[in-house]
Amino acid sequence: MKKLLTLIGIAAVSLAYSQGIFIINNYSGYDFHGSLSANNFAGGCYPYVHALNPATIIAPAYSNMSNSNAIIYKNYKDQFTDSLFPIGQWTVTTSPTNSQPRAWNHAAVMPGGTVANNTRWAATKFQMYFAGTNTPETFFNGNVGNNANPCVMIDNLITTPYGTAEWFTITTGTTVTTFLEIY
Repeated sequence: MKKLLTLIGIAAVSLAYSQGIFIINNYSGYDFHGSLSANNFAGGCYPYVHALNPATIIAPAYSNMSNSNAIIYKNYKDQFTDSLFPIGQWTVTTSPTNSQPRAWNHAAVMPGGTVANNTRWAATKFQMYFAGTNTPETFFNGNVGNNANPCVMIDNLITTPYGTAEWFTITTGTTVTTFLEIY
């Protein structure tokens, strides 16, 4: 009986820190260029995962954007075939001295795997660009993420005269959805 209760407890904790879905909605007049990372919020901060190839996600400026063209990452694996901006390779860091590149379909990043079950979307470092150009909007950039993450001290809201970036998470039952809203 003790073993069963221990397994149920471990499963509950894993679900509490399970990766979940990540959605970027860019309602601004600028193109979003940003990195994406996830980590374990509970104890040790590892594993730590970040986008490697490409390292920069691009969410185009608003132009009658609907939910059908939001950038959506269901998880590390399925995003590759489902997302408008797929990530082909992730860097998975399991300790200060162990970091490995992992393809989108590697067993380490599969749904239900150790990495996916023990990480949550954490943060982005971004720079906004004038739509359709390689010219940055110098004053609309920064780091934004989950401010409840004890491993990364970061704000969940950045407001500038040029726009706002807001990070928030909604949990319904066992479904965790994290949003990055840019407006």
